[in-house]
Amino acid sequence: MTPTSPTPALPPSLRHGAYEDAQALLAGTLFVAMALMLFNQSGLLIGGTAGIGFLLHYLTGISFGKLFFVVNLPFYWFAWTRMGREFTLKTFFSVALLSALVELFPHVIHVDYLNPLFAALLGGLLLGTGCLFLARHKSSLGGATVVSLYLQDKFGIRAGKAQMLIDCSVLLLSLAVVPLERVAYSVLAAVVMSVFLWISHRPGRYVGR
Repeated sequence: MTPTSPTPALPPSLRHGAYEDAQALLAGTLFVAMALMLFNQSGLLIGGTAGIGFLLHYLTGISFGKLFFVVNLPFYWFAWTRMGREFTLKTFFSVALLSALVELFPHVIHVDYLNPLFAALLGGLLLGTGCLFLARHKSSLGGATVVSLYLQDKFGIRAGKAQMLIDCSVLLLSLAVVPLERVAYSVLAAVVMSVFLWISHRPGRYVGR
């Protein structure tokens, strides 16, 4: 498959300003943090580096926020060399903010009962929405999202397809740690998220950046 052609420069009126970027990064990261709270509350997992963070959290008892931040560190070099300075700095900010929000949420909100099917469906949509906000403002939450966005920008492979493959692979590996029922719900959440991105995040459709 041949690489996509370079994206033409946008006129200043269509470019995102600093305030637009700030609100999108905050809102997108908040959506993802809410999804992760639902997953943690119902014992579900997620793919990518967040999934690795959850697995390590279940195995070690160390908080997910700390593990998620550390697991993403090796991906910043890839993002810097492949996606550029702006994308890397925004991604670092988003990951740091998400780690802080995940640490904060147990102190400000608690769900007494949560059906895992509902958590999978709502969490998947929240994840997809949050990641879409970030992607449209040249950011991500590190790990698999960096790789999937790179594959889309350079080779035209839809980010949703790549994200689904990576996420489901990580979730299948978690069978050794997490009960099958919870893994099945987690796969459903990953599919919901990836289909949302597959449909909504198409190269060339969204011009503001």
